[in-house]
Amino acid sequence: MLVVFEGLILSFWLLLICVVGIAKDGPVGLVVFYEQEVQDKVVELGLITKEKIKHVSIITSLALFLPMLTAIPLTVFFYNGVSGFLDGFIQLAGIYLIAGLFDRIFIDWWWVGHTRAWIIPGTEEFMPYIHGKTLAGKWIGTLIGFPIVAAILAWVMQLVG
Repeated sequence: MLVVFEGLILSFWLLLICVVGIAKDGPVGLVVFYEQEVQDKVVELGLITKEKIKHVSIITSLALFLPMLTAIPLTVFFYNGVSGFLDGFIQLAGIYLIAGLFDRIFIDWWWVGHTRAWIIPGTEEFMPYIHGKTLAGKWIGTLIGFPIVAAILAWVMQLVG
């Protein structure tokens, strides 16, 4: 049950990053999550600069990945009291999969795909924003990549602990 709770906390963290990221400038604020052709169009429309996109990319990457790669493993191994590789892997994979499925289903499919919240005026020609190779890559990253990351982190934490 603790793993589910921690997975929901990580999901909430992702949601919070998205909400804060689009609060000021709308979806242009997180255009970094869009395909390159959408980013190029938004720059062409004068809504953002390439430099600002790079800056936002660094900030969002740090905000997303630092907690995932540090706080979550530390929580699993020191708060949850896991000491072995297998238990650590299972808990980390569970947390990451919950957050990944939240991202794929709630954020990508519903919020981006079925609401107007993420539509950037002037880029409607690129809708749906998440499709094809990107969509497949996100699902592969969630279902295969996250367990691989969990295995690596469980191994590292076992060595450290």
